[in-house]
Amino acid sequence: MAETGYIDKDKNDELELQEEKIRLHGVIDIISKEILNYIQKRKDITQYILDSRKKNIEEFQDDEDKIIEYFDHERFVKEEAFKIIDKRLKELTILELSPYFGRVDFKEDEEDQRIYIGRFGVTPEGAYEPLVVDWRAPVSSLFYTSSLGKNAYTAPLGQVEADIIKKRQYIIKRKKLMGLFDSSVDVKDDILQLVLSKNAEEKLKDIVMSIQEEQDNIIRQPRNKIVVVNGVAGSGKTTIALHRVAYLLYNHRDTLQDKVLILGPNPIFMEYISSVLPSLGEVGVNQKTYRDFAVELLDVRQRDIMTTREYMERILKGDSDFIKSVSYKNSDKFIKDLDDFVSSVEKNHYIFADLFFNNKIIVPKSEIQEMYTKYYSDMPIFRRVKKLKRIIFSKLKDERDSIVREIEQNYRDSISKLTEDELKLQGTSFDYKRKLKIREVIKTLMDVKKSMTWLGEPSIIELYTSINGTEPYTVDDLTALLYLSIKFEGLTIDQEIKHVVIDEAQDYSKLAFKVIKELTDCKGMTIVGDSNQRLIPLEGEIPFNELDNLIENIETEHFKLNKSYRSTKEIMEYANKFLGHDIIVPLVRSGETVKIFNPKSEEEFIKTLDNIIKDYTKKEFDSIAVVCRDLDSTDRYGKLLSKNNSLKVIDREDMIYQGGTVLIPSYLAKGLEFDAVIIVEDEKYTEKDKFMYVMTTRALHELAVVEY
Repeated sequence: MAETGYIDKDKNDELELQEEKIRLHGVIDIISKEILNYIQKRKDITQYILDSRKKNIEEFQDDEDKIIEYFDHERFVKEEAFKIIDKRLKELTILELSPYFGRVDFKEDEEDQRIYIGRFGVTPEGAYEPLVVDWRAPVSSLFYTSSLGKNAYTAPLGQVEADIIKKRQYIIKRKKLMGLFDSSVDVKDDILQLVLSKNAEEKLKDIVMSIQEEQDNIIRQPRNKIVVVNGVAGSGKTTIALHRVAYLLYNHRDTLQDKVLILGPNPIFMEYISSVLPSLGEVGVNQKTYRDFAVELLDVRQRDIMTTREYMERILKGDSDFIKSVSYKNSDKFIKDLDDFVSSVEKNHYIFADLFFNNKIIVPKSEIQEMYTKYYSDMPIFRRVKKLKRIIFSKLKDERDSIVREIEQNYRDSISKLTEDELKLQGTSFDYKRKLKIREVIKTLMDVKKSMTWLGEPSIIELYTSINGTEPYTVDDLTALLYLSIKFEGLTIDQEIKHVVIDEAQDYSKLAFKVIKELTDCKGMTIVGDSNQRLIPLEGEIPFNELDNLIENIETEHFKLNKSYRSTKEIMEYANKFLGHDIIVPLVRSGETVKIFNPKSEEEFIKTLDNIIKDYTKKEFDSIAVVCRDLDSTDRYGKLLSKNNSLKVIDREDMIYQGGTVLIPSYLAKGLEFDAVIIVEDEKYTEKDKFMYVMTTRALHELAVVEY
């Protein structure tokens, strides 16, 4: 898309503009020196490692173990040092081209303060004051407030009062000041327009300079709470979630580093957002789909699980039995039935009996029952049974040892009574009988252990098959298997998780939220979704709106976002036709009207699509999507359009979207955004059609609907 021209609201004040340009030049000069400084640091560490390596190899040349120990330590030191320096170099390199985007002048404790805000912070070596303040720093929240005057920000030691005098916004591109704006009441409006008018990928990375007050408020919420965002399409939910991760890592790095988990809907979406956190200086954050998260913890294979494509296609085709099953597995009744099933297995599966060994009761039935139902009742069922087995085996071992000791003592007593001649004649026979008796004891013990089938552990898969049958597993079944694994086995995850982010949360069941909370046991979660975009059948309220009753003992706060920053006013007004309520409030960013086409023949259809794609390509749109409702339409229209266009068909969730012109079904496009969208429909859509709502709200700048 063609570059939008920058507006200079202060062009009449040339003196102030020149002062800002001189300051920018000075800041860039300091950053350039910092870059050289860090490059030198890297060289010094490299040389230190080489010198140290040479010295230690010479010193330990005759001791291989010492050399191995040295290299293990050196690798750790090297990785940590380079990690820190490389991270800082990347940040400084980004800042060198555009050091800051905002400024706030304010009074604090009657003293005048001025801070410049950038994507990362810069405090030159030896300096006491920051040259540029990181947008995630507490004081930077003053920039994102909506008005001047009395305000406050939350510092580590508490609330700090501030009187905001002036706020300024900058457009800096390739070290040049392209424009500056003074904000008085409506903060960042002009810059917001500029950012939103960019192409999709560029916009996603530049959003930090245009975060709105309601978004910033959510981003800066305390770490140990559940933040639930129900926002319309284009309200910045994913942006909020990812920037909140960056904010939390910046302010709680010691606690959260490598302990944040982001769950997304499918690999296409995960790839789409993969560059956002690195652009904010954060790497190593664990990002995966919920499906992958579940499969890694369960003894199931990916190929045994129904794909998202098949799952959604069966819903779209109106498969009544499947829809009924999906609705049931997303219901409260399903949770109750699983709990009843667990209770039934707990009460009825294990039939205890007196445990005999050598015709003697070693552990009476009553004692086993008491341990199972009373002393260890808080343990998951299978772990409880393992505990009982260990106790029983220990008692069997004690009894075995007692019998063996008695055999040994009898042998010694018998031997001691023999004369030397009798010992020579009968000693071997006595020893053989001793060994035979011990073997018989051991064999009897093994037989007793084998007979304890009533303490066996059925597999979770077998148990679930008894209630689900042999139907192919869906993502809902994975959730049920995780739940049963928690209840029966006490399933946990190896990695410590301190914060979970869930995107497209409207598609999660209550059971899924319970499972994620149980497995991670984290005290903080960021959950974002759009009630209007739930395409999966459900009876009752969408679960992520009812988390207060679902997750106990953690503060939960809900945020509702009705303003869309993604699409033009014309596109959002068209999308509103498909909502029964929760009407979207579009930002006043006008564009082309939504164009409706009604080709009457296949030839006219192909020509219409070709012309629209050519028109969008001429406008320099980087991402163009032809969106169809289902896979049949995607396949059918893909064959027609591929004759004249080099478009890529995305028909599986494991495919990667890298821009260009694509053909994609509605459910795989969810969560993505494109510069321009062409919807191909068969005129069967109606009002309150959520699939149409999803398809229309993928478009940033232009939308065409071809009814064929």
